[in-house]
Amino acid sequence: MGPGNTAPSSTDGAVGPGPAYTRLAQRDPSAIGADARAARADALDDWLRRLVPPAFTERSTGLALVAVGGLGRRECTPHGDLDLILLHTGVPGIDELAASLWYPIWDARLGLDHSTRTVAESLDAAHDDVKVALGLLDARHVAGDPALTAQLSRAAVDQWRRTGRRQLLRLRELCEERHAAHGELAYLLEGDLKEAAGGLRDVGVLRGIGVAGVADALPPQVRAAATRLLDVRDALHVSVGRRNDRLRAQERLQVAELLGLADGDALLRRIGLDARTVSWSLTDAWRSVQRWHGPTGRGVDPRAAEAASVRRPVARDVVAVNGEIVLARAAVGPHPDPSLSLRVAAAAAQHHMPIARATLEWLARFCPPLPTPWPSSARSAFLTLLGAGTGLVPAWEACDRFGLTSHWLPQWTRLRGTPQHHPVHRYTLDRHLVQAAANAATWSREVSRPDLLVLGALLHDVGKGLPGDHSEIGADLVLDIGTAMGLPTADVTTISNLVRHHLLLPDVATRRDLDDPATIAQVVKAVGDVTTLELLHMLARSDAAATGPAAWSAWKSKLIDDLVNRVRAVLGGAEPPAPAAPDPALAAGPMPVVQVADDWVALAAQDRRGLLAAVAGCLATHRLEIVAVNSSTIGDRAIFECAVNARYGTAPDRELLAADLRRVGLDQLPAPRRLAAAGNGRGSAAAPRVIWAEATDAQVLELRATDAPGLLYRVTSALAELGVDVRTARVSTLGADVVDAFYLVGDFDRAEVEAAVLAAA
Repeated sequence: MGPGNTAPSSTDGAVGPGPAYTRLAQRDPSAIGADARAARADALDDWLRRLVPPAFTERSTGLALVAVGGLGRRECTPHGDLDLILLHTGVPGIDELAASLWYPIWDARLGLDHSTRTVAESLDAAHDDVKVALGLLDARHVAGDPALTAQLSRAAVDQWRRTGRRQLLRLRELCEERHAAHGELAYLLEGDLKEAAGGLRDVGVLRGIGVAGVADALPPQVRAAATRLLDVRDALHVSVGRRNDRLRAQERLQVAELLGLADGDALLRRIGLDARTVSWSLTDAWRSVQRWHGPTGRGVDPRAAEAASVRRPVARDVVAVNGEIVLARAAVGPHPDPSLSLRVAAAAAQHHMPIARATLEWLARFCPPLPTPWPSSARSAFLTLLGAGTGLVPAWEACDRFGLTSHWLPQWTRLRGTPQHHPVHRYTLDRHLVQAAANAATWSREVSRPDLLVLGALLHDVGKGLPGDHSEIGADLVLDIGTAMGLPTADVTTISNLVRHHLLLPDVATRRDLDDPATIAQVVKAVGDVTTLELLHMLARSDAAATGPAAWSAWKSKLIDDLVNRVRAVLGGAEPPAPAAPDPALAAGPMPVVQVADDWVALAAQDRRGLLAAVAGCLATHRLEIVAVNSSTIGDRAIFECAVNARYGTAPDRELLAADLRRVGLDQLPAPRRLAAAGNGRGSAAAPRVIWAEATDAQVLELRATDAPGLLYRVTSALAELGVDVRTARVSTLGADVVDAFYLVGDFDRAEVEAAVLAAA
């Protein structure tokens, strides 16, 4: 029975666990930590012993109260459940006896998960249910016959070890299902401390693998990580005053303060790093389980298993054995090569094989730091590692768990585990950079310098977390990093430029008019040469793919490709390509013309002031958000092409939408008053901001704001009311934020326009 589920009160009433337990469950830092958890367990034990019926003391054998779960491990959180087994040997009236025990616990308003079983029944349940089997490994005596508890504990461990092959396979399936449902704790801003991958439930799985004798699944670093995660869970319970295992944004600061941390980001970083330690150890433990199982099933060639145990060289000083990367015997000497750890990581990434834990431990302890500048063997191995594609991520993560990455790049210590709060980001900063490098390797044949592409991808956000523009800060940091690596000066300069301008192409493509010569001239000046342009193009793709699905779209890809083609032409001495002609159906013929698809709408209509606002309002009333919009004018014909998403996941009725757009084109659709009156819904979000820029024949108003239904309608309506003409517009939505650029023509007062736009946003 979970917390909040209570049974009817017994007639005798109930007494709580006492002041010791109550004090340790209050909102107080003293309720946090291993000592507090053990003290709560002691208080509960004492209370339960006072609570047991007289039959427990009248009988010397045959009855025992056994704790499992957190109480069994003496890891009681301030508002956790009690997991109890009433163990018996067939005592008459056991149901009444059990009721007399459970009712006072319910009356005390404590969550209770209970069972009443014999030893044989408990073992049968464990045989059929791996969760029960895993729980019995934590069995601890509370009251009654200690010999009966000891019998159950010994039998449960013995059965677990005898049935381990079957039980661990099932346990792994359950883990994978749970991870798919709850995600990875290391990268979640509001993760479940218990159920998510890398959480406390996985620590219990590691404990079970260790009891099976398969591996040393709980080394010191895992035990330390588990203790810190338990501390966070304690602080969360204390903060909210109830059981809650999901750390939400509004609770971070108070939890951080209870733990003595600087802020919510420090808390997220600690949770993430500890979760990654647990996750990596669990992955390593499952490999041990797989080796323990050995090749099974029909048709398995026993010679394959024998071949796997043979040490096979895969690189200098590196061999593969039993599916893992290990050091060659000749490499283990008193003076190891400083580049050895990089060569091991590169071999693991290239061959898509894990690095053995013992090898990582040896490298962390004995491999000397790299000299400055790096030897050529270290540079070669590092570039091989980064160019390995999908093999890079697990190899880097393994080395990172043992501190090797900070030996290679001292700046990595600052980046490790740094949370990224923008909703489009799915990874922490360090994992994002590694993923970007892995992505970049897949586009290596699209550029003339793939080595600089993967290096630039790994370092493009190295300036984040420091004061100032992270692109400019990172560009300066990369100068030192590249020099320390021993790269040629020209290559260091190129990588620095990649970092400085890594947002140039996506920003310009989605926020500026590509038909404006000033736009192309700006990019040509920043890029300088075709090689850098190619690198920035593929870096933009790699960065977006590592950010998350919301950071890239077919529309964005089309705009960037168009920009790159125009800039390449100018760099090659040619004129930029002519603007792509609109769909002939939109460019000519009777108006209005309407096109509607699931993710795309277009309208060609008689140009008039306020037409863009009317289009935006129509789409908003159909619960469509405009992800991007292209607008152009041919004579008195205005053409709007919009990429759209269903705001709440349900596509609108196409025929009804098309009919309303035709009414917009004919100026027959009333203004949507509901959207005009809507608030911005920012809450505590940052205030909107306006930035001005110059174009060839217009002034560019760039609005940066939190997205909200009807935002574009309100802004364009405000411009229309002031009599300001919008020549073209660019709308870019990234998660919860928008960057809308409006090319304004004619005479107007900047201050008046800016005030009206900010008020509408």
